[in-house]
Amino acid sequence: MKAGWSALSLRFLCLALCVLGALPLSATETLRVLSWPGYTSPEIVRNFEQQFDARVELTEVNTDDVLWEKASANGGQDFDVVAVNTAELQRLIQGGLAVPLALEAIPNTRQQLRRFRDLAAIPGLVYGDKTYALPFTYSEMGLIYNRKLVKQAPTSMAALWDLQYRGRILLYEGSAHNFSLTALLAGEKNPFRLSESAFRNVVQRLIALRANRPLLYSSPEEAVRQFRSKPVALAFGNYGTQQLKALQAAGEDVGYVLPQEGALAWLDCWAILKGGSKSPLASAWINHMLTREVGQHLVQQQGLPNTLENPPGMRDADKLIWLQPVENPERRSEYWSRILSGYRKGMF
Repeated sequence: MKAGWSALSLRFLCLALCVLGALPLSATETLRVLSWPGYTSPEIVRNFEQQFDARVELTEVNTDDVLWEKASANGGQDFDVVAVNTAELQRLIQGGLAVPLALEAIPNTRQQLRRFRDLAAIPGLVYGDKTYALPFTYSEMGLIYNRKLVKQAPTSMAALWDLQYRGRILLYEGSAHNFSLTALLAGEKNPFRLSESAFRNVVQRLIALRANRPLLYSSPEEAVRQFRSKPVALAFGNYGTQQLKALQAAGEDVGYVLPQEGALAWLDCWAILKGGSKSPLASAWINHMLTREVGQHLVQQQGLPNTLENPPGMRDADKLIWLQPVENPERRSEYWSRILSGYRKGMF
């Protein structure tokens, strides 16, 4: 009986060891990343996963409206890190959704250009003595034109309202930027903080723009598809040089100009949401995204500058209007939806 019990025990022990041997010593941690198209590649993600024995769960968005919706859901607990422009970052901070960074855990900041290391000089990154995000990439929002359909390069975003291009203009789907570029064109000193009268004026101008029967896009890839399938003459380049490169790579003969009234410009940063406040992987991810490997991916694959080296032929920064938080993003979104739907009654 004793010998039989020992044999049975041995069988159970062997089975247990086999099961344990098939399992990792510790459960693989998942990092939940909220980002924009093109900021990562499968290789970049794979390298991070192998280096930190982790799994990256990547969610991509195409508009600030969707980014806010996902980042703010469940009090910021649904994601660990987010790629966000400085205007939306301030919204996250004010909403208590972003957490301060531990800069000592992100040593690759030492490789960034001096102007990006001076964090206090970039509006929206530092509150009090705490840093909430680090610069990653940037671009102005210029005007893209089809050289086959537009013989003379336009000089202003006002060309989007030109009746000769009716049905042949391409607009970004998001609400906030369309309000801001229209306000800038209308001569508003601060296109991000509109008074009630300025807001009404912009709405009327956007209604006129809608009457020019614009096509819409939400990603650089979708803009390429529109160019290839329809006679697009002009496009508001929300993704800047990234969008320009995608069109050129697709064989489109396009030009790119900064409007004379100035161009809206975005600076995208990496921040940690509440969901990643206790995860060392969150800081490790930001540090990974500040490597030269990732920086070269931005330049070569996306046509975007990185924060580690100056791009050739850098434009005059005086013509760039850096994005800021808008006076009421929900109201802008609501009215933009009404305008697109063709709804006119009771706008105010």
